[in-house]
Amino acid sequence: MDKKTSKLLDLRKEKINELKTEGISLYPNDFKPDHRVHDVKDIIEKNVGSLGENGRKFCLAGRMMAVNKMGKSSFVRFQDDGEQMQAYIQKNKVGDDVYALFKKLDIGDFIGVEGPLFQTRTGEWTLLAERFKLLSKSVRPLPEKFHGIKDPEKRYRQRYLDLIMNENTRQIFKKRSAIVAAMRRFFDENGFMEVETPMMQTLPGGAEATPFKTWHNALGMELYLRIAPELYLKRLVVGGFEKVFEINRNFRNEGVSTRHNPEFTMVEFYQAYATYEDLMDLTEEMFSTIVTQITGAGSVEYQGLTIDFSKGWKRISMIDSLSEIGGIDPAMINDTQALLAYAEKENIQIAKKDRHGKVLTKLFDAFVEPKLIQPTFITGYPVEVSPLSRKSESDAELTDRFELFIAGREIANGFSEINDPEDQYNRFLMQVRQRDEGNDEAHIMDTEYVEALEYGMPPTAGQGIGIDRLVMLLTDAASIREVILFPHMKKA
Repeated sequence: MDKKTSKLLDLRKEKINELKTEGISLYPNDFKPDHRVHDVKDIIEKNVGSLGENGRKFCLAGRMMAVNKMGKSSFVRFQDDGEQMQAYIQKNKVGDDVYALFKKLDIGDFIGVEGPLFQTRTGEWTLLAERFKLLSKSVRPLPEKFHGIKDPEKRYRQRYLDLIMNENTRQIFKKRSAIVAAMRRFFDENGFMEVETPMMQTLPGGAEATPFKTWHNALGMELYLRIAPELYLKRLVVGGFEKVFEINRNFRNEGVSTRHNPEFTMVEFYQAYATYEDLMDLTEEMFSTIVTQITGAGSVEYQGLTIDFSKGWKRISMIDSLSEIGGIDPAMINDTQALLAYAEKENIQIAKKDRHGKVLTKLFDAFVEPKLIQPTFITGYPVEVSPLSRKSESDAELTDRFELFIAGREIANGFSEINDPEDQYNRFLMQVRQRDEGNDEAHIMDTEYVEALEYGMPPTAGQGIGIDRLVMLLTDAASIREVILFPHMKKA
């Protein structure tokens, strides 16, 4: 804490002690506002010609953001849900004692004001206070309005101050809420049922990732924070719920960056009697619907790029994208050693023990993904990197899987599901071998899930969408920390 802030804090504490000595209640709970600031602004807009004449009174509350204290009258600007309004306090209207209290208050205090509206000389509609009350005393001073909070570290650690001082931050999280609500409406309108599955699991499954571990005292057993809800959602399809979705948190013990947070929000959904191609169609419709509802347009500006969400997104196989977009010689695509040599030449780190499918995927990540700006579906992922995806009937080395890329990053992952229990068991065995070879993110054998498949699961397709990254796109946020209220950070 700097010396200036420390001094201000000391002065406020002295003032608080004085108010307590005077018997002033600093945190009363008996004031009930009857309107919000945005309600009053709507009323003003609709009744601008008659408000000053009809004497209608309004009872409002909010945080003091600016004060112009004069002799026997003062102006105060207060904020409610991000919107501000001005009030005019006169000594002869509220009384000597109340006015004396008002002059002792500080920026950041919560107040209640009641009275009619009038227009100042500048034309600003203002509440003429006939009743005034302190509702909550702030001990610490707010940051200076002129400077705001520019330091990202401070903004993320003290998000409450960020929300008070920065309107842009408030709008990001309001929009995030609207995006999630629009997504829920879309699933509801398309016949999906929202469900909840365990966030603590006996086996971490549904994706290749390193899990967080925890301990259950009552059961005396180790559990994992889930890396994905996939295997539980597909158990519900086995049980007869043919269209399900879940919006919730996932946890992956990985690095922190502008695109990654160890705790993140996803939606996963599963539809019986559908294929991965059906889900690509559904995804186009979903995104275009949400974007139109949120922005009122079919495209958005993101970090200087215009992203067009109109239907008709490009679809291209991973193999074709490596040559057409990544610039890799098609003659090398089936030659693992040639690809490894090419990667080494281009300073791409790939282990020589990696199987062919993984080599292709790492080269795709390096040479193709950053170039996928407009919404693009990449299809035909190798079996080695798709332990839960159905094999392609035209090529046993590939799967019926897609990933959606926008603005050079993955936004969604979907595929036709494996419903052959023997095939799924063998895929898990392949993953177990990869773990034995040192891949800590490879999938663990889950015999209980295989048993569920043995009871029969209809042909099904499923998909996961990263909500944080979608919100980044629709709010023009460069970092994932901008769209998560309380991102993970090292201890201060």
